[in-house]
Formats: sequence, structure tokens, C-alpha cells
Amino acid sequence: MKLSTTLTLSALLLAGVSTQALAQQQTVTVMAYSGLFQERYTKAVVEPFMKANPGIKIEYFPMPNSAQMLGTLRAQKAAPQVDVVIMDVSVSKAATDEKLLTKIDEKVSKNVADLYPNARIADADGVAVTFDNLVMLYNGEQVPTAPTSWLDMAKPEFKGKVAIPGMPDIQGLSLVLILDKARGGTDYLKNVDAGIAGMGEIAPNVQTWEPKPEVYPVIISGQAVIGAGWNARAQVNADASGGKLKAVLPKEGSVFQINTINYVANGPGKDAGAKFIDYALSPEAQKAFTESMFYAPTNAKAQISEAAIARTAVKSMDKVIPVDWIALAKVREPIMEQWRRKVIPLSR
Repeated sequence: MKLSTTLTLSALLLAGVSTQALAQQQTVTVMAYSGLFQERYTKAVVEPFMKANPGIKIEYFPMPNSAQMLGTLRAQKAAPQVDVVIMDVSVSKAATDEKLLTKIDEKVSKNVADLYPNARIADADGVAVTFDNLVMLYNGEQVPTAPTSWLDMAKPEFKGKVAIPGMPDIQGLSLVLILDKARGGTDYLKNVDAGIAGMGEIAPNVQTWEPKPEVYPVIISGQAVIGAGWNARAQVNADASGGKLKAVLPKEGSVFQINTINYVANGPGKDAGAKFIDYALSPEAQKAFTESMFYAPTNAKAQISEAAIARTAVKSMDKVIPVDWIALAKVREPIMEQWRRKVIPLSR
């Protein structure tokens, strides 16, 4: 009887402790990219963070692109449901201007002090959490000779076989900027007529501007055979496809893409959100994600293996076209309007 009573009391005490722990647990909602990014980021960053911080639960809210993330933040402005968002820097600038974010500085994360200079963006509240660059993708089985130019996508043999994530996705915008430079454009902040004309040449061959679930499996399956995508995802998909998916950097070069991590103003998770941001910017988390998915790190103290760093955007620095994404954010809508009027109709 005494043993039974002791066990019952112990069980009740344990239940009480468990209930109390659950009551004290904080939840942080992180809105970031869906698909492969979600899978790898969860394993490399989210799960280790929760293991080290058992009192904080991370709920990952996946979205396909930054434009939709911004729409969600706007819709929730009066009562935010998200604490942290990972999005493109130009969209982060728009969110900053609309006072949807809280500035990330050394008070929010001590790791901000160790970020590369171009990871700290003067006119945006977020800071860079990954670097990447645009590459040309192709199916090595159906395209035996590696393409060398972005405009190879306009060749007759690729009629109906091109897949490009079009605007408002930043991949479409990036391709406009690359082609504008290649065609003699001198100031993308004033006009991108040359880039729009270049896209107009490719457009008749485009099968889809909205590859689903994303461009990589579409090209691996042979549904399309050539297109554009991000280097980091291309590297992972190339491995997973047994080399069927291939990625090249065309002669016209590429652009550097910056994903920022952002602290949502008045998010429900409060200080727990800042704790996650601090971890995401740490050398430990940066190393883990770079070696998992080949995004270049933004923390200068992250010690990345040579094998991994060789597959990141760092390898292409000499072919990167400089872009002021913050200044570009101000003219993004006019470029989008040109895209609607002069590019999309040519693909119908």
C-alpha cells in the first residue's frame, strides 16, 4: 500500500512539473521559405535551437516567396502572428518602410558584430542571414552540351522547354538585371529596357513562369529542360538527382542575392524571437546551414569546410554584377509593370 501510494504521489508530482513546464514554454513562429529550404533549415538550425532551449518551441510557417511573406505581414499588421521572417533583402526594405519590423542590432543579437559588412544593411531593419547567386539550370540528359549564355534559353530547340520563376519572384527580376547589363544597360535604377527586351526574346520559349513545386524538380523530371534558379538549391538537387540536374554560371555573370532575417514588430513571441535570431546568426548555426545547403555564410567567424564553401556563391564573386537591392526596391513596381506588359504576353 505504501509503495503504491508513493508511486501515485510521484506520478502526480511529475505530471505537475510537466504541466508547469508546458505552461511556461514560449512559442516563436518563424516564417521562411517552403520546400527544400524548410527541410534543411529545420534540421540544421531549428531543431538544434529547440534542443538547446527546451523552453522555446519553434513553429515554422512556410511560404513560397518573399512577396507572399510581405503580404502576410501586411495583413497581420494590427495583430502580428509571426515573430521572425526570413525574406529577400529588397522585400525586407519594403517591410522596414512600412514599419512592420524591429531593427536588429547588437542589442537584439551579439552576433551582429561579427557579420560581414555587406550583411548589415543601412536602410533595412533586418540583417543578412544567407548569401546566394542565380545560376542556369539544365537537364544533363536532355541537354548534352552545357549552355554558356543566358540567352541560350531563346534558342529554337528549347521552345516550350524553359522554366523560370517569373516576377514578382526575385529570380525573374535578377534575370532582367543580368540581361540588362549584358545588353548594354548602364543604370538599372533609371530603366531596364535592355533587360526587358532580352527577356522578351526568351519568353516565347517559356513553358511556365510558376514552376511547381519549384523549378528544380521540373527540370530533373524533363517536364522542362532548362531554366534559372538559385545556386544553393541547385547544388542540393544536383546531388539528389544523381547529377541529372546541372548548374552553370553563364558568361554574362550573375547577381548576389541576400536573404535577411527580420524581427517582426510586436510579434507574440517577444524576447524568445530575439533569442532565435541570435542563434540563427551564430557561427554554429551558420556553419551547419552552409554545409547542409550551400548558402554562403554571413557571419565572418563561421568556420566552413573547404568542400562546402567551394559550392557556395563565394566561388562566383568575380562574376557577380553589383546590385543595390535597397535602392532597387524603390523601382521594383515599375519594372514589374513592364514585365506584365512586355514579357508575359510574348509567352502566351
